Amino acid sequence: MIQDWKDYQQKNKQRFLDELLELLRIPSVSARSEHKDDMQRCAQAVRQQLKNAGADKTEIYATDGHAIVYGEKIIDTNKPTVLVYGHYDVQPPDPLELWHSGPFEPVIKDNKIYARGSADDKGQFYMHVKAFETLIATNSLPTNIKFIIEGEEEIGSPNLAKFVKEHKDLLKADVILISDTSMLSLETPSMDVGVRGLSYIEIEVTGANRDLHSGVYGGAVANPITILSKMIASLHDENNHITIPGFYDDVVESSAEERKLMAEAPFDEDEYKKDLGVKELWGEKGYTTNERTGIRPTLEINGIWGGYTGEGAKTVLPSKAHAKISCRLVPNQKTDTITTLVINHLKSIAPPTVDVNIIIHHGGEPYMTPIESKGYKAAAKAIETTFGKQPIPVRGGGSIPICALFEQYLNIKIIFMGFGLDSDNLHSPNEKYDLANYYKGIETIPYFHKYFAEM
Repeated sequence: MIQDWKDYQQKNKQRFLDELLELLRIPSVSARSEHKDDMQRCAQAVRQQLKNAGADKTEIYATDGHAIVYGEKIIDTNKPTVLVYGHYDVQPPDPLELWHSGPFEPVIKDNKIYARGSADDKGQFYMHVKAFETLIATNSLPTNIKFIIEGEEEIGSPNLAKFVKEHKDLLKADVILISDTSMLSLETPSMDVGVRGLSYIEIEVTGANRDLHSGVYGGAVANPITILSKMIASLHDENNHITIPGFYDDVVESSAEERKLMAEAPFDEDEYKKDLGVKELWGEKGYTTNERTGIRPTLEINGIWGGYTGEGAKTVLPSKAHAKISCRLVPNQKTDTITTLVINHLKSIAPPTVDVNIIIHHGGEPYMTPIESKGYKAAAKAIETTFGKQPIPVRGGGSIPICALFEQYLNIKIIFMGFGLDSDNLHSPNEKYDLANYYKGIETIPYFHKYFAEM
């Protein structure tokens, strides 16, 4: 059976890649209305590939936004059922001038696929489709499999909760498997045991009722950019600790044992800085880099703008200034609580010389996977089988907002089985996915189904 898997995957290796490249050519950017037709085209393509792989039932479910693709293969209702989650939407590719090739014109360079969505998440969910095909083609599928591939993850999954709530029976399963995370490396495999939550807002600071001549009015009227800059600068103290009252109240401090385990993961600070092109690292005092990106909450400015930003000079005192602010949350912080704290604090520190308006975008709760669960053990054993060593449990720095939603409505535990790398430039120009990681995922995932069925 296992040799049959290897033979089939080797025989179809090039086709597995070609199909992924076709999927990557579709600019399925959920955040932009001009890509509505592309989103529909991508959903159709995903459905067709699930059908080609062997799904008995495939369906595209309309939502108030972008569609959800569903597929299933039920071989025996007495066997365990695995629900695979992924998303076919991608981040906007901007800034385009920083790409060394077209974001939707995938190229292979240095054995890496360069394209928007290559690692997040088309390349990763498609590993499951090809692993599923392998099991079907070799007549060795040991579990029932269901797929839910959505088109709104990159905009906060606004319509997924309603879908899940209305389709509990359709999505009934014993475990949820997600490959939308990373591992340390192919040499040092790891598994995320948790992801951080998210709170995302946008602030608008308004001064005068119009843009003003900076010579005539400068020094007499508050500059919204200056005020906003001061407000933002005050959100961290000299130790890079977030200054918002109550922000850390619900944080569950990691134990000494967990921090010791995290410290065992290989980490080369000089290589880390070299890869990022920075001279020094920055973060909350008293914590290592891996701790700052895994077990600690953060507050970051994702964008800031206002006034004249065109070519040349224009002596304008702007009427408005804007910023986008996101917080990454850890257990047991709650999205609504943190969002309210941040909003109230920003309004409280704004001087009377300006007005403040805040828009709430999206968020999600942090999530932890129990490492004693059957699903985690099956995934760890599968990785050990193909990598030759046990995976290190780590905390992921990113957010997957749907995790708490799935557990709330379906009461199913989630297993993170990601094969990407932190250096894959997610959400940035030149996103990439190593061919070795793509093929390793296709090789490893069938073992998860085998071991999960046996446990």
